[in-house]
Amino acid sequence: MKIDILNIQDLNPNRETQIANLFKQLGGEKVQTNLREVLEEENQITLACCEHNDQVIGIASMCTYKVISRKKGWIEDVVVDEQYRGQGIGRKLMEKLLEEGKKKGLTEILLFTEDHRIPAIRLYLDLDFKLKESQIYTLKICHRR
Repeated sequence: MKIDILNIQDLNPNRETQIANLFKQLGGEKVQTNLREVLEEENQITLACCEHNDQVIGIASMCTYKVISRKKGWIEDVVVDEQYRGQGIGRKLMEKLLEEGKKKGLTEILLFTEDHRIPAIRLYLDLDFKLKESQIYTLKICHRR
């Protein structure tokens, strides 16, 4: 089992299909963006990937950005294949992203998770994330193509 940071050069049709299938396990109405667009250099995305026997079994992504209040990161789309959950893969993916965040000089890393994702919440707390006293608001904007 290995955890690496994927770059656009690492993509091939097989890996893209595996990631798409894994992404579906996040559930809900989430729609995946084309991975080549996600990994474009100017997009500032770090995509951690766990592979076992040439099969993608976990992913986690972090976007980085600069604002007046310094340089920050936002973690999204953390998912481990159902068959491999409970083996510490999510922790390893998160640790990889945190390591990358330190290298990039981030001052804060944020994430959002849903209340029913109890194992994920335990992991984040164990990694010293704190529940932020704030409210998150969202506005869905539909773009027609």
